[in-house]
Amino acid sequence: MSNAVILVIEDDEGIQDMLSFSLEPDGFKVHSACTAKQGWEIIENKQIDLVLLDWMLPDRSGIDLLHRIRKYYSQLPVIMITARAEEEDRVLGLDVGADDYITKPFSVRELKSRIHAVLRRTMPDEQPIQIGDLYLDPVSQRVRVNEQGLNLPPTEFRLLHYFMSHPDRVFTRGQLLDQAWGAQVYVEERTVDVHIRRLRKNLEPFNLDALIQTVHGRGYRFSKQI
Repeated sequence: MSNAVILVIEDDEGIQDMLSFSLEPDGFKVHSACTAKQGWEIIENKQIDLVLLDWMLPDRSGIDLLHRIRKYYSQLPVIMITARAEEEDRVLGLDVGADDYITKPFSVRELKSRIHAVLRRTMPDEQPIQIGDLYLDPVSQRVRVNEQGLNLPPTEFRLLHYFMSHPDRVFTRGQLLDQAWGAQVYVEERTVDVHIRRLRKNLEPFNLDALIQTVHGRGYRFSKQI
């Protein structure tokens, strides 16, 4: 993971230089862009493993760019970097599809920790899992049902991966939050319910939505059998 390619989309050249200076000695390769347009061009033309994305950019908002990334590069990890510290802003960024969120000013040590945590979650070195007709490959980030591809957003993919890795076990919302968002990300536990509904909706066309069961008063369970 230390040789991962990171794209910094940030209009403050001082922060760009600081991040390059801090990350490259750890083995990361860093590309930089000052605008959403420049960042998108790099994403389309280079192999990027993680994006550090500023919320406020001169040509369009980072949230708008994140929407576009999730539409065309749904599994590309994104950490939002912003001065907006209010809870509703954090929730908005995470709901749009950010993998993590860090506010300015931040310590480089904390940022590195978050980068490694996101890369561990999104670039797992594990074997594919198959349960019935449902197949999930953590390395390629692909899901198939009877050879038909199923394109999941990043959070739903992480939830499904965790469920399939631990079938027939009941998990609380807090436990699922830690796995899908990371222990350092603070969002309401009820956010899990929203993403469970979305995951079930993605599985519904294949009649697999009932695999994810609600255990009243406790949380959720992924059953091997419907």
